[in-house]
Amino acid sequence: MFTKRIILFGGKGGVGKTTCAAASAVHFSRKGERTLVISTDPTPSLADIFELGGTPEGPLAVGENLWLWELGMEEIKRMWRRKFGPEVYEVFSAFVDIDYEEFTSFITSVLPGLAEEFMVDHIRELCRRGTYDRILWDTAPMGQTLGLLRTPSMLREHLRPAPRIYSRLRLGERTRRPLLEILRQWEILSQQDILFLQEEVEICLVLIPEGLAVRQLERIERELKHYGLRIQRLILNGVILRGSSEFLEEKADQQRVYGSFLKERYSHIPMNEVPWLPYEVKGLNRLSEVAEALFSEQGREDRGR
Repeated sequence: MFTKRIILFGGKGGVGKTTCAAASAVHFSRKGERTLVISTDPTPSLADIFELGGTPEGPLAVGENLWLWELGMEEIKRMWRRKFGPEVYEVFSAFVDIDYEEFTSFITSVLPGLAEEFMVDHIRELCRRGTYDRILWDTAPMGQTLGLLRTPSMLREHLRPAPRIYSRLRLGERTRRPLLEILRQWEILSQQDILFLQEEVEICLVLIPEGLAVRQLERIERELKHYGLRIQRLILNGVILRGSSEFLEEKADQQRVYGSFLKERYSHIPMNEVPWLPYEVKGLNRLSEVAEALFSEQGREDRGR
C-alpha cells in the first residue's frame, strides 16, 4: 500500500490522522519492520490512543518492533539550541536586553514555520540514522504544517537587505561566525528539508466525506503542487457502510455523494476507506481493526496500479 519509508499523515483537525498513523504503525510492526510512529501535533493524542499513562520523553517501546514519540515545543527548543540558538542569541543580546530562555521561547514560537522546520529536520536525521525501517508521521493540522513550506522563501526575502544590517553588528568573543552566514546556513537547511519532503516522504491525506473536507482538499493540493509536492494517497475516514436508523441512512447517503465526487475528481490518487466505528479507537486491539480495514484487499480501493 505505502511505498516509502516515511509516511506523512496530514489533514485538518479531527479527521483521524492520529488513528490512521497509529493503525498503520501497528500493521508494519507486526510485519516485522522496526516502526516509529511520531507526532508533531502541538496537541498530540498518540499516547492516549495507545493508552499510556502520560506523555513519553523520547521514543518509547509500546510493542514488538513498535515505538512511539510525541515531539513538543521543548524538543523544538532543544533543536534550536543545538543548531543556531547560542550564535543568534549572542548577536541579538548585544542590543536587546533579554535572557536566553526568553529569547529561545520567543524565536521558536513567533517565526512562521520554524517549529515545523526543525521537526522536519529532526525526522530527516532519524531517517539518515537508519534505526527504523518505517516512520509514520502524525502531523499538525494541515494549515500549520504548510507553514514550513514558506520558510525558505521567507528567509530569502529577509536576506535581501541583510548584508546592510548584519554586516554592522559585532560578534562576541565566543562566536566568530557572522549572523548573515548563520542565516544563510538556515536557508540551506530549509531547502534540504523541502527536498527531503519531495523525494523521501509519502504524503497521505486523511479526510472525512463531507463538503468542507472536499473544498479544503482542493486548496491543499494546489498549495502542495506549488512547492513541488503531491498527495500520494487519500484515506477516507469515518465512512458509514450501512444505516441502521433513519438518521444514519441519511448521513450515509450524504457521504456517498461526496465519496463518489472524490473518487471521480481524484481518480489519479489511490484511495482507501476506513469505516465509521461505533466505539472509540484506543489500544492495540482497536487499532488492529483499523489496520485491517486500511490494509486488507477487501477494504481497499487502490486505483493507482
